[in-house]
Parts: sequence; C-alpha cells; structure tokens
Amino acid sequence: MFTSFSTALSALAAQSTAIDVVGNNLANLNTPGFKTSVVSFHDLVTQSLGAGLGDTQVGFGVGTPITLREFSQGALQTTGGTLDAAVQGDGFFVIQGPNQSVEYTRGGNFQVDKDGNLTTATGEQLQGWTQMVNGQLDTNTTPGNITIPVGTVQAPKPTSDISFDINLNAAATAGATDGTFATSVTVYDSLGNSHIVTATFTKDQTTPEQWNYSLSIPDADVQNPPFTPLTGSLTFGQDGQLSATTPLPGPLAISGLADNAQDMNITWNLYNGNTPRISQYAQPSSTSAVSQDGSPAAQLVRVAVADGGQILAQFSNGQQTVVGQLAMATIRNPDSLIACGDNNYQLSARSALPAVGLPGTGGRGAVKGGAVEASTVDIAQQFTNLIVYQRGYEANSKVVSAVDELSQTTINLIK
Repeated sequence: MFTSFSTALSALAAQSTAIDVVGNNLANLNTPGFKTSVVSFHDLVTQSLGAGLGDTQVGFGVGTPITLREFSQGALQTTGGTLDAAVQGDGFFVIQGPNQSVEYTRGGNFQVDKDGNLTTATGEQLQGWTQMVNGQLDTNTTPGNITIPVGTVQAPKPTSDISFDINLNAAATAGATDGTFATSVTVYDSLGNSHIVTATFTKDQTTPEQWNYSLSIPDADVQNPPFTPLTGSLTFGQDGQLSATTPLPGPLAISGLADNAQDMNITWNLYNGNTPRISQYAQPSSTSAVSQDGSPAAQLVRVAVADGGQILAQFSNGQQTVVGQLAMATIRNPDSLIACGDNNYQLSARSALPAVGLPGTGGRGAVKGGAVEASTVDIAQQFTNLIVYQRGYEANSKVVSAVDELSQTTINLIK
C-alpha cells in the first residue's frame, strides 16, 4: 500500500512537468519560428505479486516525462520588414552563438548592429557568404559573418556602349524641317560626371535613301574646344532597313575632358543582334528607345533579404547588387536539438551532423524575404492539454489523500 505514495507522487511530478510545458508553449504563442513541445509519458517497471508469474502486477508509477519538439511548418506571415526572412520547408538559419559556438534558428526577424553585422533579434550573428570573385558571390567557401556595407558609395561606371532605336522619316524633304532629326543620351565618365551625347541625323540632298549623322558632346565639356564629332552616313534599302554605313562607325572618342576624367571611347551599337536599330519608314522621325551602360557614383539606400536568401543592396541610382547570401543547414533528426534560449538550438550528442549550403538545394527549404515564420503553438490544443493535465493532477492528489487515510487507520489498529 505504501508504494502508492511514491506512485501518486511520481504522477504529480509528471503532471506538473506537463503543465510547465504547456505554459511555455502558450508563453511563446507569438514567438517567430517557435516550435511546439509535446510531452511523452512512460510507465515505470512493474512488480509481480503472488506465486504466479505476472498474475498480479502493480506498477511503480510514471517516469519523468520526455519533451519532444515538433518541427512542423509554421504559417508564413508577411511583415514588410526588409531584413525579415522565413524558412519554408526543412532547415535552419546558421548563427554564431556565445564563445564562437554554432547555433541554429528558425526565427527570421533580423537586424543590423552598429558594426554593420546582420544579426538575430537577440544579437547573434548570421552566417553566410559575402566574398566576391570576378563580380560574382563565391558560395564555395566556409560561411562566415555577414556584414552589410552600411554607408557604402558605389563607384561610377564609365559608359562604353550606347544605342538608339530610331525611325527616320522616309517622306522627309532634304533641307526642310522634317529633314533633320536629333536625339540624345546621357553618358558618364570615370568620375561619375554626366555628359550629353547628341546624335543629329540630316537627310542627304542628293541621295534620298541616305541620312548623314553626327555624334557630339558640348564644347564646354572638353578642355580644348571645339569638340570633333563622329560623322558618317547611313544608307537604307527599299525595305526601309539599314543596309550600309559609310564609313563603318568607330568609337566616339572623347579626350581631354574638362573635369580631368579619363578619356572615353564609346561604341555606338547600330544592331540588336542581327536586327538594325535604325529604320527608314514613311512615319515621323522618332526615338523609341535609348540605352547606355554607364552609371554615376551612388549612395547605399537600403539593404533587404530577397527570396532565396540573397542580400540585396539598392543604391541611389536605382541599381541593385547582391552583397551576401544566407547559409542554411539541414539536420536529419532536428527533434534531437537542444533549445538554448533566444529561439536558438544547439546540437546534442544524438544529433546528426548538419549539412550547410544554399537554400533550395540538397533538401533544404526555401527562404522568403519580407516574412517570418509564425509559432506552431495551437492555442486550442494547449488549453485542452492543460485541462487534461489539471484533471490528472487532481486525480492523483486524491490517491495521496486516500493512502494517507488508510495509513492512519492502520496505525490506529496497531494501537
């Protein structure tokens, strides 16, 4: 009879632990990336009473409950935060914990610290790749801390190619107003200063299918004016397509710039592949498109985590550049991980070695930018569990009371 005390007390301890787990789940109802813990009960070894083997078996109660974390997918909640990221599928973000330890998290509400490091909400540094090789991100190296280029000034890119998509009026009259057409494009030198390249087309007075061209920049932009323009002629066939250029246009050479920038040699692309960019049809002369490949110096405006875990830097000139890549780890048995606080996990002795790589590869899940993964806590299920555990605690407390009364009766019999 007296073993009933220990049996009931083991049940009270187990139910208390289960209630603690429910309380922790409910406390993290709104923690991004939090995974629900469930309680697994197991009985203790039984004892056999009587001469027969197993005729009468009485258990010794319930053992200390085992908590299991369920790594199911949480709902993705769009936040609009530029540095937020959510894992969709298997995998964890890799972070650097205290004392250079490696930890793992599903919480994706990131931020930038005073040193420009990308960190979790609690200050752990995100791991990934930022090293560039030949203008491309090198993800074949060991992941390291991700540093955001805060305050970066992007160097200017001098213009080396320009193009115009133009139709010149086949019905224009040489010498008349419609016999001359001009368009322009802004180009940039090595210092990031802009210059206007003007292309002027004049219909030839003797050859109707020919237009003369002149490409120039303002005289004020060079140290020794006047600027010598690039000139020649364009000849069109009966189908209105460009058929010949005389001479073949060389680069537009700009030397001795007034701002002491490097000399420029700009190629004028007359063809898009094999298709001429300039035509001559009986329509008013007009420009449909212009392009150039240069850009001025620009300030960093914002940094954001894009889909796929890429870290994009947007500059004031509108250009976006990939400056980093988040690393992701998969672990075959994530339920063996040990929670270490701050929504992070560490490997245990039972954990398989993590496989670190790019999101969306090797069985790793995808990363969605501007979102976080919601907690997987089901409030209705947790309240149901709470009621069940509470009833279990009350029932076993009745066992303690009953055994206590029986003990007192037995003692009184002895007296």
